Amino acid sequence: MSRKTLTRRQFVAATAMSSTALIAAPYVRGAYAAGKLSIGFWDHWVPGANDASTAMVKEWAEKEKVEVSIDYITSNNKKIELTVAAEAQAKSGHDILQMYTWWPHAYAEQFEPVNDVVEEAIKQNGEVNDTVKYLGKADGKWLAVPATPGSQIKGPCSRIDLMKKHAGIDVQELYPVGAPPKADSWNMDTFLKAAEACQKAGFPFGIGLGETTDSVDTAGAIFQSFGAELVNAKGDVTVKTDEVRQALEYYKKLIAFLPPDAPSWDDASNNKWLISGRGALIMNPPSAWAVAKRDAPQVAEQCWTHGFPSGPKGRYAPFLPYFWGLWNFSKNKASAKSLLAFLSQPSSIEKFVAASGGYDLPAYAKMTTLKTWAEVGPPKGTLYHYPNPYNHQTLSIAASPAPPKIAQQIYAQATLTKMALRFAQGEKLETALAWGEGECEGFMRT
Repeated sequence: MSRKTLTRRQFVAATAMSSTALIAAPYVRGAYAAGKLSIGFWDHWVPGANDASTAMVKEWAEKEKVEVSIDYITSNNKKIELTVAAEAQAKSGHDILQMYTWWPHAYAEQFEPVNDVVEEAIKQNGEVNDTVKYLGKADGKWLAVPATPGSQIKGPCSRIDLMKKHAGIDVQELYPVGAPPKADSWNMDTFLKAAEACQKAGFPFGIGLGETTDSVDTAGAIFQSFGAELVNAKGDVTVKTDEVRQALEYYKKLIAFLPPDAPSWDDASNNKWLISGRGALIMNPPSAWAVAKRDAPQVAEQCWTHGFPSGPKGRYAPFLPYFWGLWNFSKNKASAKSLLAFLSQPSSIEKFVAASGGYDLPAYAKMTTLKTWAEVGPPKGTLYHYPNPYNHQTLSIAASPAPPKIAQQIYAQATLTKMALRFAQGEKLETALAWGEGECEGFMRT
């Protein structure tokens, strides 16, 4: 089916580098009475999830008489980031563009405020968590709408059998289906002992120490559990504190029990580690388990997704929300807001969760107990505690609570994992701290 949207041609001509990220989808055709709308959605990992998004957009388009085009954009090789940057520079492209974490703040001046959409969604679905506010809101304005597709917690996915046999921990007992967690004993000390026991048995925890997001997200949750901040909410550099020292001391002990090549891992490595049967635990959303169902069912049936271990300052879980942004140069803002409101309704959110097999996480407090998480398997209920239904842990993002434009640099440069590695590989603690302080001071200047 031919494509004939002038703005898309202009965009491709102006941004050739990012155009390779676009996976064309046919127009969703309405009766055109309310104009046209162009959308860039994240290209979902879970087979069939994109089809659900297309079907919902089609339903809305036919009712509202809008002609809609959809592109599904992969997050591989930072294609979404490149597309956001290119469209912002060209001031042309999609009306609505899906993005993750830092990008609403990075391009805040070019997004149309969406308070009306988000406030209505909150009335229907419940309040959003503080990380969503931190990343999606500035100066009282909602920069983008919290998106269900793609939003995820990167918490522990444990092998039931290996944790029980080698570490003496029954993760199903700690996190039972249909009941609150009984996980007071699941803390950083227990976690470290379990990592040591499983490593000695030949099944190390598969936690990366590289520069990509999975590694950084785990580091962020560990640092926060010790109250360790490199830059505080006021923008002060706070690297040389007892809390940061404690976090690094802990990380050094943990690193000794991780796979020796963990510093070179990318975001696919921990998935492969679990599916291969060599690991007792990884930190990941349910994508690794979903692939294991297909490629290694004997592994999948032993997987249990559950909460993060608690530290001296609380229990934190890495949360990466996605957002739908509406450019202020959009030609059809009214229709765009109407669609975003439709996609934020409870019935739409439930469809997103079901189509993704429980991978997608709504940002809203009332949407954490949908039946999908209680029913999917094997084993049945393996994702019950994935959406944090009992508010058992604080959903956070690495490098917060630093001002987002500073935190984004700490996150992108993997400063947390680099500091931990420098110390673990023999650098003196104070030298590693001085290096981290210098990095953060540089981020403040830029």
